[in-house]
Amino acid sequence: IGINALLAISLNFIMGHTGQFSLGHAGFMAIGAYTSAAITVYGAPYGFPPVLLFLFALLLGGVLASGASLLVGIPTLRLKGDYLAIATLGLGEIIRVIILNLDFIGGARGFTNIPEYANFFWIFFFLLLALVVFSRLIHSSKGHFFLAVRDDEVAATSLGINPAYYKVVAFVMGAFWAGMAGGLFAHLNTYLHTNSFTFLRSIEIVAIVVLGGMGSISGSLIAAALLTVLPEFLRVASEARMMIYALLLIVMMIWRPAGLMGRKEFKWMKHL
Repeated sequence: IGINALLAISLNFIMGHTGQFSLGHAGFMAIGAYTSAAITVYGAPYGFPPVLLFLFALLLGGVLASGASLLVGIPTLRLKGDYLAIATLGLGEIIRVIILNLDFIGGARGFTNIPEYANFFWIFFFLLLALVVFSRLIHSSKGHFFLAVRDDEVAATSLGINPAYYKVVAFVMGAFWAGMAGGLFAHLNTYLHTNSFTFLRSIEIVAIVVLGGMGSISGSLIAAALLTVLPEFLRVASEARMMIYALLLIVMMIWRPAGLMGRKEFKWMKHL
């Protein structure tokens, strides 16, 4: 739940606060996952303290993910809506195929023997840290610039706001935390395969953001918990599980078209 929540709030910042539709979040997650796993696996024989190695691996994974987002963010600044979605989808698939052909991180066999460093404490810690960072940014004076870009780029430009700059910043920040989430995922499961980072994974994250309410961090937290736990409860339904899951999602979208929280936040979020 914590990892999905971290992915959702990072994508929500891109989609809900700057209005960019991204379908490449699984790719950024994959970069963070494989980078951090490679560092802890190949760095272990050198005798580095496990905790420091783990934290360094997570940080570098996030940095490389944000670097990849910068490569796609700058060339696609003028793209909007479906065109941007296709561009980010292509990036996500390119990343997955590249990883699939790198033998030193497992390739098609998968990456094994990753140390199990991630636990409830670390996931909760980084989720709380991300909540503080995004909440403070959104409620700051700079945060209103992101919202202005989302609502009307022309009006924002007339006020002296540079839409291109804030779009890139949002993309880079979102990708950084997706990379961090990928690192936590790798060190929680101790095994990685590119099948975990397909287009469908990106769609799942988008579904969480939309269900919770685009622009609502609180909504992303609720939706992440709901969409992570719900499939587990539906396992008893066997083959009808995915059909029931889809129907429940449709009902919720009809009932709350703006998402569970719309653009509202829990009161305690403002005090982070």
